[in-house]
Amino acid sequence: MAGAPGSHRQHTPHERRGRWAATGVLVALLLGGVLALTFTGPQDPPPRGSARCRPTEQLVPNCGAWFGAYVRHDKPDLEEKVLAYEQRIGRRLDIVYTYHDMSTDGLEGQLLTEQEQRVGRDRMLLLSWESKWWNGTAAQQPSWRQIAAGRLDHAVIDVQARRIRDYGRKVFVSFDLEMDTRTPAAGTPAEYVAAYRHIHDRFRALGVKNVVWTWIITGYTGHSGMFRSLYPGDDYVDWIGYNQYNYFRCHKTSWRSFEQTQRDTHEWIRAHLSADKPLMLSEFGTADDPRRPRAQADWYAEVPRVVKELDGVRAALQWNHRDPGPGCDLSLARDTSWQSLREAVSDPYFRQPLPDR
Repeated sequence: MAGAPGSHRQHTPHERRGRWAATGVLVALLLGGVLALTFTGPQDPPPRGSARCRPTEQLVPNCGAWFGAYVRHDKPDLEEKVLAYEQRIGRRLDIVYTYHDMSTDGLEGQLLTEQEQRVGRDRMLLLSWESKWWNGTAAQQPSWRQIAAGRLDHAVIDVQARRIRDYGRKVFVSFDLEMDTRTPAAGTPAEYVAAYRHIHDRFRALGVKNVVWTWIITGYTGHSGMFRSLYPGDDYVDWIGYNQYNYFRCHKTSWRSFEQTQRDTHEWIRAHLSADKPLMLSEFGTADDPRRPRAQADWYAEVPRVVKELDGVRAALQWNHRDPGPGCDLSLARDTSWQSLREAVSDPYFRQPLPDR
């Protein structure tokens, strides 16, 4: 199994808050005919290379995989937090991951905030959009049935569609990630599919052509029986993502390597859902083991090798935050962990040319 009972995550509203990405500079000094490169900050992605390596219209890199992250932030400080994270890992993020609800005012319900647009100048964005109103009343909570019936079109769906359309650049959008944890409470799988398709079709009707539709499940194989019934279909999904972790003490499970957390879910998706859709490790991370100070660092050291072996995985996003509960801090815990991740994501496999802007 790719997970243990209870190992799927349910985020609180305050946990689904954005990412930060940073810039860095390589200064080339030509002294005495010798070209010396001096690192003065996070390294920029390589220059746009040959046509063979440029990403597709659906932002699929042809020569490796993107690296991204969720970095804890409050929405007004997104850029600051992204830059700080990037400074620690020595490179710019390819993808910055943020969360929004379906409220009608404030930054929580505004896809593509000013901060997100600033960060998106040099990075791609993954916007996770949830059918919730985090600070709203019970009566204000959107339902899949209401969305599918068009009752949120004017106040919510159309507003966000036009904002994304006017932004112009390609963005990943995920609707109700980990929806497998929300049924039957939020509705049936058929109602989820209808809501997803309605949003997709509404965006299309409004002329939105710059969304890459990303469908994200927990990946917990105990839920595999419902994954196919929750899948909106190949015509509606550009990427498939899943979120798997080494929870360890958080869910009272044994320590599991990076490979153990990812491989079973990957194989199930390839065998039962899609043989060719690009895949995204949309959230990955590990708890710390205080008794083994090197354990977290060793876990991250596996990442390049395993990602290269997983057919079709074209993006991997580190989750640098915590879950509720004791032992549930999944963020990088010590300098050795940061150094290990820094080395892992310096692998050329994660250094692909960004799409033309």
